Amino acid sequence: QVHLVESGGGLVQPGGSLRLSCAASGFTFSTYVMSWYRQAPGKERELVARISSGGGTLNYADSVKGRFTISRDNAKNTVYLQMNSLKVEDTAVYYCKANRIGWRDVYWGQGNQVTVSS
Repeated sequence: QVHLVESGGGLVQPGGSLRLSCAASGFTFSTYVMSWYRQAPGKERELVARISSGGGTLNYADSVKGRFTISRDNAKNTVYLQMNSLKVEDTAVYYCKANRIGWRDVYWGQGNQVTVSS
C-alpha cells in the first residue's frame, strides 16, 4: 500500500524558515519524480517545486525561486522542501506528489499546513 506522509509544517513568522519532509513507502521511490504543490484558501493547487527521480533536474515556481530548495534522499525514500525567507503569501496546505513520466500512477500526500504570520 502506498503512503506519502508529510511533516514539518506549522506556524512561522515572516522571514522565518521551515523544512517539510515527505516519507514514502509502498512503491519504488527512486524511480518516481517527486513534487511539492500547495493550495491556499480559495485558490487552485499550484506546483511549487519538482525534482527528477535521480535528483539531477530541479524546477521551481517563479514565486519561490531563490527561497525554496527541493531535495531527495533515495536511500531514505524521502523528499524535502527547505523553505527560507517565508512570506505571508506562502501560507497554504503543502502536498507532496509522486509520479512517473509516461505512467498513469500518481500518488498524493495528505497535506501539511504552513502558516506564515506575525
